[in-house]
Amino acid sequence: MTTAPARHRVRAAIAVTAGLALAVTLAACGKAAQVDQSGGSAHRGNLRIGLLLPDNEIARFDRFDKPLIKQRIKELCPRCTVDYASAQHDAATQQHQVDSMIANGVEVLILDAVDGRAIRSSVIKARQANIPVVAYDRLAEGPISGYVSFNGAEVGRLQGQALLKALAPHRPGHRDQIVMMNGSSTDPNSDWFKRGSLEVLRGRVTIGKSYETIGWRPENANLNMSGAIAALGAENIQGVLSANDGLASGVIAALKAAKIHPLPPVTGQDAELGAVQRIVAREQLMTVYKPFKPEAEAAAEMAVALGRGKSLAGIAKERVNSGSSQSIPAVLLHPIALDVHNLKILIRDGMYTTDQICTEKYAAACRKAGLIT
Repeated sequence: MTTAPARHRVRAAIAVTAGLALAVTLAACGKAAQVDQSGGSAHRGNLRIGLLLPDNEIARFDRFDKPLIKQRIKELCPRCTVDYASAQHDAATQQHQVDSMIANGVEVLILDAVDGRAIRSSVIKARQANIPVVAYDRLAEGPISGYVSFNGAEVGRLQGQALLKALAPHRPGHRDQIVMMNGSSTDPNSDWFKRGSLEVLRGRVTIGKSYETIGWRPENANLNMSGAIAALGAENIQGVLSANDGLASGVIAALKAAKIHPLPPVTGQDAELGAVQRIVAREQLMTVYKPFKPEAEAAAEMAVALGRGKSLAGIAKERVNSGSSQSIPAVLLHPIALDVHNLKILIRDGMYTTDQICTEKYAAACRKAGLIT
């Protein structure tokens, strides 16, 4: 284990380059690198925890992940402080943010990596400074101390099962053709989701086109789907395995632009409000709901335990391997498949109110779905 003096020497060395790098990044990106400190300077003997999320454009991070993590940390450690940074989906920005937090004295990091491979060098720097890193939602490479996420293979299997169920009964000698709209190749979860869905779909459908969607961006999914329609023909696409709700929005926009009616079944993930409304309106088949509270709370509990020098044995019951580390203590939670028949789960869990889902535009569809009377 690194001794305290060595730890301070490493931090001092990192401080010089990290401070300069962050200053350059902030100047170049303006609002792209958003960093705030919650609670001021940490008191001696209390923990200072860094929270690094990939962006704040996706609603879940600002609305659920960040406040839930901070709330649970405060419950476990009332005088702990949280330094927060949003990378605006830029891997280089996030690297500078990690370096800056190390230099500024954080004692543990919770990291949702923009790019799991690119962040490896920063995770190594954290280990050299004796700062444990909890990988949140996505498994970053490097010496990670703990990991919390949902079982990605199960997410993919739920999507694949829902899509197969929605497809027309197979005719003798015929396989339905689908498009696979996978996530970004820089996100290890993307491959996890894909492998899970292929466990279900392989040999049962024809995959006409398969895309790795750069940056998980809906506009890129829209371009990909437009290309698939042009290449395969609208009449030859019976379904779309979309890895999340953002991609599904781009896919559905492309299908509508091509005047395809009725829309083929399209899957999703994350239970975003727009996706829930599309499900109510029968435009999107389903979404995979990953309750954010247990994920956020597990990350907070890991961070506080590690910061206090405690084992994760009582929190993490599983082990996972990354491309560079073996047997990482992990909490893997179970996702839930939602379609038009069980959306009330979201209202029960406090994700959304009926009024948020059932706006005037969706009132008739909500009545048909039994969400309102």
